[in-house]
Amino acid sequence: MNNSSIQQPSKTKLSLGPLQYYWPKSKVINFYQQVASSPVDIVYLGEVVCSKRLEMKFNDWLEIGHMLEENGKKVLLSTMTLIEASSERGKMRRVCEQDEFDVEANDFGAIEMLVQHDKPFVTGASINIYNHRSLSLLHKQGLKRWNLSIELGKQQLKYLQQHQLDGLETEVMVWGRMPLAYSARCFTARSHNLPKDQCQFKCIDDADGLIMKTREQQDFLCLNGIQTQSALTCNLLQELDVMKSLKVNVMRISPQSEYTFKIINAFNQAIKSSSTAVLSTDLKKYAPTGLCNGYWHGKSGMNQSLSPEIQS
Repeated sequence: MNNSSIQQPSKTKLSLGPLQYYWPKSKVINFYQQVASSPVDIVYLGEVVCSKRLEMKFNDWLEIGHMLEENGKKVLLSTMTLIEASSERGKMRRVCEQDEFDVEANDFGAIEMLVQHDKPFVTGASINIYNHRSLSLLHKQGLKRWNLSIELGKQQLKYLQQHQLDGLETEVMVWGRMPLAYSARCFTARSHNLPKDQCQFKCIDDADGLIMKTREQQDFLCLNGIQTQSALTCNLLQELDVMKSLKVNVMRISPQSEYTFKIINAFNQAIKSSSTAVLSTDLKKYAPTGLCNGYWHGKSGMNQSLSPEIQS
């Protein structure tokens, strides 16, 4: 198996996850032109939520990928997370069979295709990896980097890192709304009383998804087509020291319509800092509806807890 294309980083790196939302093509292109001059090391590209989002074609993603590579970024193409139709499987196959970029697999069907083609791969957080046996099995098949599932926290990460395999990298999402579930139904279309097959591409009107509130008017979930996200933004800035001690290789930021580059700069500063516990950067103003980090601390995901260093 050719495992040479995904190299183990010599330092903690910063990545930008795939775009979760549906933006106009001009906005997407402008966004990634700014990414080119940002301090992120790794960029994931492609549609991961809904195949009906056709503003960006496959070749458009390739063009952006080459532009980013020319600016020193490591680029990967991401596959969709939920495959429901043969046309979607065909798109997944096109991503897996291309030889220009490495691939992030978000579905086990994509892993199967990549193994068949003897290609190394990265797994997204939607691939459920809960123990070192799963990691070992996938590593033997070509896994070079894995993402911690969003519902797992530092205790599970510590356990898994104790069984860290040679040449296998670990990535953790440190900022972004958490993808909680995917469905065959489109909740955005439903909110407009439209059938899924005649959705009129309504999700392009909500650059960061559509917030759903409780009866008490508390922000609860974010509807993003067939994807359900947390309304609150997961922020693990104050946990970077812990991640460094656990030898996390890559820290991931999920894009949002505003302030993404301020967030990138804050995390880049934190990664370079000798102590993030005293970092005074307040990112709450960059979160559309507030912050959370409950899963990291083994609590309800909506919780917001301070690290022991901050509390003291």
